[in-house]
Amino acid sequence: MSKEEFILTGADGKTIFGDFTYDNTSTMSKGTIIFIHGFKGFKDWGAHNLVADYFANNGFRYLKYNESHSGVTKEHPSDVTDMDSFSINTISKELADLNTIINYVAHRSFNEPLYLIGHSRGGGLAILQGAKDERVSKIITWSAISDFGSLWKPEQESEWLKTGKIFVENARTKEKMPLRKVLLEDYLLHRDEYDINSAAKNITIPWLILHGDDDVNVKFSVAQQLAQIQLNAELQKIEGANHVFGASHPYPDNQLPEHLAIVCKKTLKFIEE
Repeated sequence: MSKEEFILTGADGKTIFGDFTYDNTSTMSKGTIIFIHGFKGFKDWGAHNLVADYFANNGFRYLKYNESHSGVTKEHPSDVTDMDSFSINTISKELADLNTIINYVAHRSFNEPLYLIGHSRGGGLAILQGAKDERVSKIITWSAISDFGSLWKPEQESEWLKTGKIFVENARTKEKMPLRKVLLEDYLLHRDEYDINSAAKNITIPWLILHGDDDVNVKFSVAQQLAQIQLNAELQKIEGANHVFGASHPYPDNQLPEHLAIVCKKTLKFIEE
């Protein structure tokens, strides 16, 4: 198994750090999978490297990356430490980064199918991209949100615009992480354009929705709502699974947690169909 690291210029000139995992003994690839992490996430969070190995062992190139404003740096790859960058992240920047990643894959001229897996907020990005990008063959969403505005309380918005920032808590470290008003302003400016439900209606490629019924962060009803909007999407419930399918950070085991293993198997079956 090989891992190839790369660096690209992302939104506002900030760096995107990424890596490909693939089987270096095989001359053929079944396709490239791009994984899009969620809010407060990053490419080396929890069991993400085990997931990359799983798909590489099954014949795929697996690409994961840190969004340019994820707050994760080269010096500290296992946590969000650059709060200045994190605080000025926007949906527009995340979509620009995703386009940069897809362009990078296209320029590598693999001439093979391209698949998107998006987790949580990354699932929302995958839906927006899958609705408009003909280079994407299939999308798979894991615990996806259906509204970018669901990441904060509506009653926070007026005070947020007035004071310039709010804080969100890192559940693991209890650190207060700042969000400047550029995130809200960007969301309000592009509210129709970044409407996940509207994008879901326009999905014409195969789409698998995977969601745990014990997800307290994004309720299973959100997945049901998305499946009702796009009736051609395939919804599968992961019994007893939480938002991260049993993973944690750091993740000490060398085997996938039970629920995440199920998610990977279902994802693989869907991609290979």
